[in-house]
Amino acid sequence: MKIKVKAPAKTNLSLDVLRRRPDGYHDVSMVMQSVSLYDYVEVEQTETGQTEIICDYEGVPCDSRNIAYKAAESFFNFTRKQNCGIKITIDKNIPTQAGLAGGSADGAAVIVALNKLFSAHLTEDEMCEIGSKVGADVPFCIIGGTRLASGTGTDLKKLISIPKCSMVICKPDFSVSTAEAYSRIDSSNLSHPEFTAEMVKAIYARDLYMVATSMLNDFELALNLDSINEVKKIMLKSKALGACMSGSGSAVFALFNSDKKRDKCIEKLKEKYNYVFACAPVKEGCVVID
Repeated sequence: MKIKVKAPAKTNLSLDVLRRRPDGYHDVSMVMQSVSLYDYVEVEQTETGQTEIICDYEGVPCDSRNIAYKAAESFFNFTRKQNCGIKITIDKNIPTQAGLAGGSADGAAVIVALNKLFSAHLTEDEMCEIGSKVGADVPFCIIGGTRLASGTGTDLKKLISIPKCSMVICKPDFSVSTAEAYSRIDSSNLSHPEFTAEMVKAIYARDLYMVATSMLNDFELALNLDSINEVKKIMLKSKALGACMSGSGSAVFALFNSDKKRDKCIEKLKEKYNYVFACAPVKEGCVVID
């Protein structure tokens, strides 16, 4: 038996890094949004007694370092189901090391798939608990939509959907280390009113322009990378309502109020960048499709 899951990427409409915790992690406040850029993850039972990962995307490990592998281990530890062998095949479209939670989306998809494959009947909260042991973004990737995230990013509150819009995502040809990004935050002494509070107000005002102009990210401010600013410049010249880096980068996304403007932006970006995607906000996380 095989289970196939569609796993969306995420963007951060806002991202405040509040403080470093005694345990070394950071408290954050952010609004996370699922978007229609998907990985497809297929999980099937085998009789090898092992967890096998198959993925031909450059740079993705196919061993215990993969979040999908760790998610499977976390599932079996939580449910006490016996793993007689599973094969996880990842059809990857979400760029890696981009701040789009591509690895977390794959881990989330594995948990959703195994829940169905093994008839575990886990609740959404239980699946999120399993995911939280693997990565801070995994619970969000399981449930998706538009969520206010706090704590280390695993405390999630549902928000109303943002207004209908078109989106462009562009990942420059370099990656950002999350550890380095947090290090820059810790040494930057950023001080400002919380972005996220303004974003929540904008969402509930149901005003797309207000949402777009409220998008801000502490990592983007702390890193202040010319290459990120160059992508944003192209997007804004192409009549984007707003543009922002997602997560710790290096992907940048923009909101548009028309597909025509979005498509012109994509043409311009593709002259210089390899990873450019048209997408839109979606209201759900991982979904079983087969």
